[in-house]
This record gives sequence, structure tokens and C-alpha cells, in this order.
Amino acid sequence: MSFHQQLTLWLKADDVRCLALSQAAELGLPDWCIAAGFVRNLVWDRLHDYAKPTPLADIDLIYFNAEDNSEEADRALEQRLRQESNLLWSVKNQARMHVRNGDVPYLNTLDAMSYWPELETAVGIRLAPDESFISPFPLESLSHLQITLNPKRPKIADFEARILEKKWLETWPKLKVNKAY
Repeated sequence: MSFHQQLTLWLKADDVRCLALSQAAELGLPDWCIAAGFVRNLVWDRLHDYAKPTPLADIDLIYFNAEDNSEEADRALEQRLRQESNLLWSVKNQARMHVRNGDVPYLNTLDAMSYWPELETAVGIRLAPDESFISPFPLESLSHLQITLNPKRPKIADFEARILEKKWLETWPKLKVNKAY
């Protein structure tokens, strides 16, 4: 079985993730996916043989809409999603995130993800019309139990601070830090 097939099975077996994907798909957003810990944590949990998934800090729904890149639009979407379920949503239109990050304007969601601090965080899933994973990096990097510094974000101190802040090595002790891609 390929890693992609295995990951699809893991997602389908997770009721919370299935609910979140269904809710996000109903919004009909352009160039959307649920990314970051939504996929990454699932893989790391499974590769650590955890019986129950670790709690998600939030569900990161990202999309790309250059026509309305206001924060107000994102807040309205978050409110709508939270009213439909008790999940904690974080909605971010990637058409404006380059400003916050000091980058050149992003072309689309996948381009925006290519700037994320770790390769393993830059993995998303969407329903369009089937489950499809998107990542600017090889999807299989998730299966290597690594936290890999993105060469587009070469500040090692920031990378190390994120690892400590998020307590990834405490939560998933089999992980290895990889500062070179």
C-alpha cells in the first residue's frame, strides 16, 4: 500500500477530521485545503502507535481569494464554522499572508505553503471531488518522522523555537530534527 493510500485510510477512520473536511467543502472556497497539524499530527500519531489522536490546537483552513483578502471575511468564515460544530477553526486567506510574513505575493495556496517553516507542516487535504493531498514538498517526508527546516525559512533559531513552543519532541518522541533539506 502506498503512503498516500495509507494516509487516506487514516483520515477516513477519524470522525473529527471527516466532519471538518465536510464542513470546509460546503463553504465552496477557491483553492482551499485543511493543512498543518490536521494532516501532520495524524501521521505522527499513527507512526507513534497512539491509540487516540492527540488533540488539535485548531483546524487550519486555508484558501486563496485575491478578490476579497480581508481579515473580516476570514473571521466570518470562522464564526460560521464554529456555529456548525464545536471545533476550533483558524481560517486564513493566503492571498494576504505574504504581507504578514514579509514574502513576495503568493500565487496560490500551494505557493503559500511552500514558505511554511517546516516541510512536514506544509501538507493539506481537500475534497475536490475526491480526497486529494497537496504539498509543495514530497508527501512521503511526513512518513520519515522528521521535522525538516524549509530552506525558504533558513532562520534556525526561529525553527528551533517553534519546535520547543509546540512541544513536538515531547508529544512525538520518535521525531528527529532535520535542519538541512
